[in-house]
This record gives sequence, C-alpha cells and structure tokens, in this order.
Amino acid sequence: MLGKTRFRPFMVVAAVGALTFFAAGCGSSDSSSSSSSGGGSSSGDTCVDGDTVKLGFLNSTSGPMAISEQTVRDSLILAAEEINDDGGIMGKQIEYVEEDGQSEPTVFAEKINKLLTEDQVAAVFGGWTSASRKAMLPVVEGADGLLFYPVQYEGLEASENIYYTGATTNQQIIPAMDFLKEQGVETLFLAGSDYVFPRTANKIIKQYAKELGIEIVGEEYVPLDSDDWTTQVAKIAKAKPDFVFNTINGSSNVGFIKAYYEAGLGPDNSPIISVSIAEEEAPAMGEDVSGQYAAWNYFQSVDSPENETFIKAFQDKYGEDRPTSDPMEAAYTSLYLYKNMVEKAKSFCVDQVNEASDGVTFDAPEGTVTVNGENHHIAKTGLIGQINDENQFDIVWSSEKPIEPDPFLEGYDWWDPNAE
Repeated sequence: MLGKTRFRPFMVVAAVGALTFFAAGCGSSDSSSSSSSGGGSSSGDTCVDGDTVKLGFLNSTSGPMAISEQTVRDSLILAAEEINDDGGIMGKQIEYVEEDGQSEPTVFAEKINKLLTEDQVAAVFGGWTSASRKAMLPVVEGADGLLFYPVQYEGLEASENIYYTGATTNQQIIPAMDFLKEQGVETLFLAGSDYVFPRTANKIIKQYAKELGIEIVGEEYVPLDSDDWTTQVAKIAKAKPDFVFNTINGSSNVGFIKAYYEAGLGPDNSPIISVSIAEEEAPAMGEDVSGQYAAWNYFQSVDSPENETFIKAFQDKYGEDRPTSDPMEAAYTSLYLYKNMVEKAKSFCVDQVNEASDGVTFDAPEGTVTVNGENHHIAKTGLIGQINDENQFDIVWSSEKPIEPDPFLEGYDWWDPNAE
C-alpha cells in the first residue's frame, strides 16, 4: 500500500504549519481511540456509532473559484440525498457538514482541519485547485482522515489519505496532446493561471510536445485571481499558433476569452483546447465559444442510461437550465465510490477502507469506474469535446477504453521529472 504522500512539491503552500492536528475519529480502527465521527462515540470495529455518519463537503461558494465549485457542492448534496433515500451507508444516514473554502488555500487548510478534528467527519469531499489540495494534504494526513478530490490535476502525487476521482495527467493532458497530434498541429501556445497545476501540467506538455514533434511557441501565466489577459493574448496573436492549450482556472477564463476574441483570434485561426472549461463555464464566458475544444472524461452528451438518469435527477432538483459537467460528475461519483468502499470494508475506519478499496467499481454517468487501491486514482475514459452553439460538447475523440491511472508517468519514457 501507499505510504504517506509521494509527491514532488513544485509549489508547496506553506499555510498549515500553525495548525494543530488531532486524531480524527475514523483515522484508525484502533479501539483505544477516544474520538469519533458521525455524531456518536467510537464503536471500535467500524469507527462510527449511532444512526448517522458525518461527512464534510468543502467547496468554494465564494471567491473566483465559485463559478466552478458551486456545482460540485450541488452534486455532492444530490448524491447524499440519493444514498440516504436508498438506506444510507451501512444503514447509516449521511449527515453532511458544509464549509466554504473561499477560493483560498489557507482557508481550505483551516476548514478541513475543523471538519476532521472538531466536526469529526468520517471523510471530506471537495477542493478544486491543486493549491487547495496541497494545502489540505498535510492536514488530512496529520489527522489520518480521508479526502475525496474530484478535479483533474497535474499528477505526480499519491497519498493513502486522498482518493483522486478526477483525471490524472495521463488521463487528460496526454490524451489532449494525442488528439492535437492527430489533427496535424505543429505549433502550440501555453496559457495558464500562475499556480501549481498549470505550471506542472505545462512542464509535462512541453516534454510530450517535444516527443510528438510539436513546437511550443509561447508560454504565459497570470495570477489565478486576475482577469487581465490583454498583454499575454497579444503575444498569442503575434505567434499565430495552430492551437492554444488553456490551463487557466476559475473566473480568470472570462478575461482570457474576452481578450482572445478582441485580438481577432477564434476557432478558425488559433483554436483553444481547455482543461477547465466545461458545460458550467462555457455560457459564462461572455462570448460565443462554439467551435472551441476541451479535454475531459465526462460530458453531459455522454450517451448512457446512467448519465440520462443522472442528468434528470440533477435537473429535477436544481432546474432544467442547470448543466452537468466533469468535476461535479466526479464528485457525485466519489460519494458512491466511498459508499461502496465502506460497505466492502464493513467499516468506516480509514485503514480498513483503504484495504478494501482496490477494485471497487461504480457504474457512473461517465461509464464504469474502478478504484486503483495502490495509487488511489480511478480508471477513466479520455474524451475530447467541441463546444456547439448550445454550449454543450460534441464528443469528437475518445480513448479506446478506460485509461489506467499513472500519476507519476512511470510508463512514459519521455518524462523526466528533473528536467526544466
């Protein structure tokens, strides 16, 4: 099994040093533990006593990331209500405790500490940016808790206290590059928010681009909370790349898209492929973004009975105008995977859940997903979609089968973690 975190800290958010860690109630099956979760005292064998189990939902409902994270929060609540209506987890009703990460990594660290040590939840679900995840990571490890992280990320990390239900690099970034190569792309411009995910993702993109014979003709970043892309987009217009690879996150995408179209760029000359614009974000861009591309593992347009049921349930609860998208689907899936893992383990204790996790499946809206118990990621199908005039995505490329997670890119000879 995994040890504690195995990752290379390209950017460590040093925001949690002052936090005090206490043993969370579900951290261990050791019956000597005096703390608990789920609203009752420790029950020894299962780590949760009483008729309920507390779970923490930690998402940004304020700040620049709220544009993306609100829908994740909504899908978690939907999953919790469905599971409760179906009898709960091991017969226990979910009692969820919500916290707002406020789009700030330091706040995420503080809030997950509260959830694990004061509220004593059995597991936490949420986070979006890699900066928020890296801020939470030492807290959840120090408390020996569980975090289910639902968003695609840069890889190069695995922890026995985190399950990564979004894509790792070889399930999103690499398929996107394969798609671009198949389209005959020869030049590529990289545009990203200035924090760990885009910086690391672009390091990987540059190495794989060299392998594929694609020239990187520019690379620009702005802070995550900045909307002014005028200067950077002028450089894109001058470079005239075949494609722009967009690793911008949150509302900063609005400023980027505005500057992009004002500079005379568009899908007919330098199209964009994004990894953070989905059905929720596309109509909020302030421009007609039809014709642009995105790489994900789920689109609302996925044709399956499970997805049809999911869309209906979500829109029945939140409104017919509410779209579904990849991160919120991965969050929804994460709660069902947790349920299946706990019920396989017959315990809420972290060590027993981890021991039972390998091979656990769920027939998710995106397709059947399977947990890899060694690296705590899940097998996912890679998809490329093109935005249509209804702000939905027409699927134009798909991997032949679910891609096994390889967060450290150990199966790729071209990858050198020590290279610039």
